[in-house]
Amino acid sequence: MKLLDTGSIYSPDGAPANERVAAFTSLFVAESGTLVAGFQIGSAKHAVDSSIRLCRSLDGGGHWNTLIARFPTTLDGVPGSLAGAEIVESAPGRWLLFSTWFDRSEPERPLFDPETEGILRSKQLVSVSTDEGVTWSDWRVIPTPGLTGCAATGPALRFHDGSIGFAFESFKEFNDTAPARHGAWLAISHDGGESFPEMHLVAQDPAHQIYYWDQRLCTTPAGDEYVAMFWTHDRKTQKDLTVHVVAGAPGGTERATPWDTRVTGQIAAPLLLDDGRLLMFVVDRVSPATMSLWVSPDGGRSWPASQRVVVYRHDEQGRTTQGTDNVDFAEYWEDMRKWTFGHPALRWLSDGTVLAVWYAGVPGLMGIRWARLAVNP
Repeated sequence: MKLLDTGSIYSPDGAPANERVAAFTSLFVAESGTLVAGFQIGSAKHAVDSSIRLCRSLDGGGHWNTLIARFPTTLDGVPGSLAGAEIVESAPGRWLLFSTWFDRSEPERPLFDPETEGILRSKQLVSVSTDEGVTWSDWRVIPTPGLTGCAATGPALRFHDGSIGFAFESFKEFNDTAPARHGAWLAISHDGGESFPEMHLVAQDPAHQIYYWDQRLCTTPAGDEYVAMFWTHDRKTQKDLTVHVVAGAPGGTERATPWDTRVTGQIAAPLLLDDGRLLMFVVDRVSPATMSLWVSPDGGRSWPASQRVVVYRHDEQGRTTQGTDNVDFAEYWEDMRKWTFGHPALRWLSDGTVLAVWYAGVPGLMGIRWARLAVNP
């Protein structure tokens, strides 16, 4: 692998107060070749004023401009904020945009309640564009029956039969005092995103001790299965584990147990190549903090250190309190608001290179960056 070049998608320099912090990145490649990067934009990560922004490139990622500056955040008359901007093409020229809406009717409430360990009431949303993202339909709510504390996680998927998978995770809501039950899910649509009747469980620890957070997924080359990677956390031992990965099929009745990559890191984005190699773009917050691209020659079972390329090195200036061991769970959630880089996304481009995006900056001033890499045969 070789790092070819790097650049910026969005810089917060000189931006108004409610546009100085960009985070929670996504990357979409349309059949037309148009590239779209989506991200949260606000005065802070998960701020009351947070919305989502889309930026577009028409030259393969060399230059970027704003496609949609902000999306409406009021839902059924209730003020809210948005997080996540994942796009998938359900049919040629028909784009679906997914996001999570958080209830901000009580603006003093934080996203996470340190006492109950629940999160703000949320709804999962979808919007449709038929003009390459220039205009979008009104938000429509995706039901998640029986699941609460939900939030969008990784890329939305389109499978070979045309079905759509919207990736999200469930936890519990703000005032819920019951024990937390975390799960990684795909909401499946068989009608181009008009309805999502099927909830497919990607990963969940039956003992509810291991949390498979922030799933990032890709489809297999045949388009009938998926590969998912997780930031993996052990509540009982109070520490992060190494990145885990699982393979499965939408609608499958047997759920595989995620296996250990033995690669240190938190959120990891996968990309499976036609020759069976699996790429992993992972954020590692253990000093020195890095964003690295790894290559597995055998579909994710082994990850030779010789196949690692450091894409980005970061000087973390957020005043965090938690490491990866002896984690105070409530304080860890507070640290998540303070981290100033991460959220990897990875896509294959038509010229045979790989495009990676992430957010990075300093407290109160964060933008979106990109890197292009060559992956040798």
